[in-house]
Amino acid sequence: MVITRRTTRGLLCAAVAASLAFTVTGCSSDEGTEEEPLVKAQQLCGGTAISPAAAEALHVIMGVDQFEASDDDYTIPLAAENLRLTGRTEGTGTEDICRIFTPLKALTTPLRVRYWLTETTANKDENLYPQFTKLSMGDLSGTSPDTAFISFDCHDNNSPLTSVPYHIEVFVETTGAPVEPEGDLKEIEDAFATLTHSFALAMAKELRCTDNGGLDAQPSLNPV
Repeated sequence: MVITRRTTRGLLCAAVAASLAFTVTGCSSDEGTEEEPLVKAQQLCGGTAISPAAAEALHVIMGVDQFEASDDDYTIPLAAENLRLTGRTEGTGTEDICRIFTPLKALTTPLRVRYWLTETTANKDENLYPQFTKLSMGDLSGTSPDTAFISFDCHDNNSPLTSVPYHIEVFVETTGAPVEPEGDLKEIEDAFATLTHSFALAMAKELRCTDNGGLDAQPSLNPV
């Protein structure tokens, strides 16, 4: 779990209140004066992950154009470095890239961006992930009203990913229990796919994958 200012403060207040059995100044819900600093979409997750098109997609998904600033420990460069280390020591693994929070008053479910690393090549079975609309991006990709993923192979003779092309899957997904999305479902699915493509391409570039892992500069949103 990504620890942000608001989760840290909430956990601290809960612990202190439980141990002292009284309301701690600054922890009551009615203080209402201190607000988290807000940033634009393209400043999130280290500032290298979200393209202009992905910023518009994020607005479609979350309904706002300002967000809680990302934790400094969750960026594309740090995720790529962690992936290299994971590849050397474990062979497979799954990790957060970052999470995206709207302002507290927006009450919108956060998004989780993560990757999955495996040494196997993509499974192109058309029956895989039946809940997704399949798209022609990378080795395998799909989108839905609350999740999208893109798979690609990464091989670079100048990086630690040298013995085999590592298969990487990048996911963008809502957290918490699924809810019925509001609005045009096709627009929401396209938004998730566009945002996921932006993260996947940024990861491929940071890892110096040959031919950017086969990912085009723009997302392909036509179903296959």
